[in-house]
Amino acid sequence: MVRLPYTTALTTLFSYGLLFAFGQLRDFFRKIVDWFKSKDLKGYAPICLGLEDFYVRRLYLRIQDCFGRPIASAPDAWIDVVERYSNDNNKTLHRTTNTTKCLNLGSYNYLGFAAADEYCTPRVIESLKKYSPSTCSVRADGGTTKLHTELEELVARFVGKPAAILFGMGYVTNSAIIPCLIGKGGLIISDSLNHNSIVNGARGSGATVRVFQHNSPSHLEEVLREQIAGGQPRTHRPWKKIIVIVEGIYSMEGELCKLPEIIAVCKKYKVYTYLDEAHSIGAIGKSGRGVCELLGVDPTDVDIMMGTFTKSFGSCGGYIAASKEIIQYLKYACPAHLYATSMSPPAVQQVISAIKVILGEDGSNRGAQKLARIRENSNFFRSELQKMGFEVLGDNDSPVMPIMLYNPAKIPAFSRECLRQNVAVVTVAFPATPLLLARARICISASHSREDLIKGLEVISKVGDLVGIKYFPVEPPKHAEHVLKKLE
Repeated sequence: MVRLPYTTALTTLFSYGLLFAFGQLRDFFRKIVDWFKSKDLKGYAPICLGLEDFYVRRLYLRIQDCFGRPIASAPDAWIDVVERYSNDNNKTLHRTTNTTKCLNLGSYNYLGFAAADEYCTPRVIESLKKYSPSTCSVRADGGTTKLHTELEELVARFVGKPAAILFGMGYVTNSAIIPCLIGKGGLIISDSLNHNSIVNGARGSGATVRVFQHNSPSHLEEVLREQIAGGQPRTHRPWKKIIVIVEGIYSMEGELCKLPEIIAVCKKYKVYTYLDEAHSIGAIGKSGRGVCELLGVDPTDVDIMMGTFTKSFGSCGGYIAASKEIIQYLKYACPAHLYATSMSPPAVQQVISAIKVILGEDGSNRGAQKLARIRENSNFFRSELQKMGFEVLGDNDSPVMPIMLYNPAKIPAFSRECLRQNVAVVTVAFPATPLLLARARICISASHSREDLIKGLEVISKVGDLVGIKYFPVEPPKHAEHVLKKLE
C-alpha cells in the first residue's frame, strides 16, 4: 500500500536515530546534574518508564504545538484557531486571546452538519429546552427518552438491520461491545490496520486474536483455514465462535474495505462478520448508507454493523445494528449500556435530524446534494494532490486522504507552515502510525466550496515544495502534453 523508497527509508531512519542519540545524551547529562536533586518519592517506582516516556519528552514535546490546537468556533469549512506561545522550548504552551481564521482540512465533518444547519439546529435547541443537556442516568434506569427510542429505530432502518442500540461514545462502542460478543474459547481475526478501539476490545475479550494482512481476503482465508484446522491452543478443541473484524474506511489510510470478497470468505467458512463503519456511514454510498451500499453488499450478510455519529452526523456517540436477538442481549449484558450515562438528548436529536436530511425526509433534496458534493470534493482534491506529485493513500470516493511525510522533521515543518498560510491540517505520527510512516491526514467536507479546495491545494503545493514531500513526478498540464505530442 505504501511505496516507501529506500532513500526515504534510510534518511527517515537516520533522522530518528539522530534524535534518539541526542535524546539519550541529554538524559545522561541530566542524570549527572540532577543526581542530588531527585524528585522521586523514596521507595516508589517512577510512574513513567521506558521508551514511551523518552519518546514523549525528547520527540513529542518538541513539536507538541502541532497537535491539540484549540479552536474557537464550530468545525465548519473555516475555523478560528487559537494562537499559542511557549517560553520554555515547547515544554508548556500558553493560549492567547488571538485567533486565526483557517481553512479546516482536519475535521470529520464530512457532510457539514457540525455547524449551524437550517433544519437540524432549531430542533436541537428545542430538544435542549425540553430534555436538558443530560439525562443524568443510564439507559437501563431513567436515561431512555423518546428521542433515544426514535433514533434506534431510525438507525436500524437507515443501515438495513432489524434493530440497533446507542452508546454515548464511539470508541467505547467497539471496546465495550466486542468483549460482550466473544470470550475465552473464541477467535477474533482482525485486519492488521484496525482502529485502536477494536484492538483494545479484542484484547479485553479474552478471546484468541489473530491478524490478517491489511485488506487481503486471500490471507484472511489462509488464516481461517489454519486456525480452524488447529483449533484452540493446547487443547485443539474446535473454536466456540469466530468473528472477523474489518472497517468500512480505514481512518489512517483512507482505503475502502474489500467487503464483498471478505464476506465471501466468511460465508465459505461459516464465521461471523463485524463491520466498523465509523468513517463510512453517511459519507459514502448513493444515499449515504456506507460501504455496503457503495460496494453492493447486502446488509444481511454482515452480522454486526457498528458506526459512530461523530463524523457525518455532526454529533457524538455510536451504535450497533444487528438482529433483534443480539441487540436485546447487549441491552442486558453490555456495561456501556448498563453503567454509562446515556447520550445527551440534544446530541440524539442532532443525529435524528441529520439522518432525515440525508434521506430527504426534511422535504428538501439537500441530503442528496451534500452526498454528491462530498464525493465530488473528495475525488477532485485527491486527483489534484496526485497530479502535484504527493504520495496520497486511499481510494476514490473516500473523504480521508493521507499525504505521506515520512521524515520526523517534515511533520512540524508541514503543519506549522500550513498554519502560517491559514490552512489547518492534522499530522499523524508514531504511535498512531508505524514509526517510518508519518503522514498528514486531510479530511474533506461537503461544506467546502470549490474555491476553498483550490485555496487548500495552492497552499499545500507551496508547502510541499518547501518541505520536500512531493515524492512522485509532477503530472504535466494537459496543454503541455498536447505541445509535447506535436513536437514528437
